[in-house]
Amino acid sequence: MEAFVEFLFQIFGEILLQIAVEVLTELGIHTGRAMAREPPKPWAAAIGFSVAGTAAGVASLWAFPAHFIASPEGRILNLLVAPVVAGAAMAAIGAWRRSRGQPLIRLDGFAYAYLFALAMALVRFGFGR
Repeated sequence: MEAFVEFLFQIFGEILLQIAVEVLTELGIHTGRAMAREPPKPWAAAIGFSVAGTAAGVASLWAFPAHFIASPEGRILNLLVAPVVAGAAMAAIGAWRRSRGQPLIRLDGFAYAYLFALAMALVRFGFGR
């Protein structure tokens, strides 16, 4: 039972890291949005969020070089679960913003948030210690 609780805390740490980075990215985009004349095309946004997620993964490895999850199986499970949870969290934030009449960006939807988190998770999975 103790090992299971430890594993849950490890998964929670990885997911929390991804959500925190996505929220900070979203806040940065909302801040810089006033400077943009028009939103990017969907394919350009997908490429941009993939690159941003990759960069966030590299930056997170600089700050946290070791995996939060000790077992290889847990890391694979995290690779599958964390992007879905992070995407759902960002979609919930988007719904909250929509209900308040605030402007939305593409990262406020599940698909782009999932893509960002997947890129970040792949970098952490492949290059973490």
